[in-house]
Amino acid sequence: MMHATPSFRLFSARALACALPLFLLLGSPSQAQTAASPSTPQPSPAPAVVKEPTEQTTQHIVVEDTATRIDEVRIGSETKSIDVQPKNGMPAYQVEPKSGERTWKVLGF
Repeated sequence: MMHATPSFRLFSARALACALPLFLLLGSPSQAQTAASPSTPQPSPAPAVVKEPTEQTTQHIVVEDTATRIDEVRIGSETKSIDVQPKNGMPAYQVEPKSGERTWKVLGF
């Protein structure tokens, strides 16, 4: 029959001493929840607050100088379209707000 050495007993006692409080802490919340008396009324959860979508403002911004006229449409704080009309006879073009890419309409119908 094998006998435990004193160092093994010391290790087991330390491990038990460290693990016991951990097990007690982990087990106590579940016991505290089940120990509540059923006669105590539980507070009802707050009703969910539903935010109605706010009406976003639409802005038509026109910037004009001696060379160009720029028409910009914003909904809320997001730019939706930018139209540029040069005054020197060049064709009008649109600027893509997110990428900055310019596009021209070749044939206008």
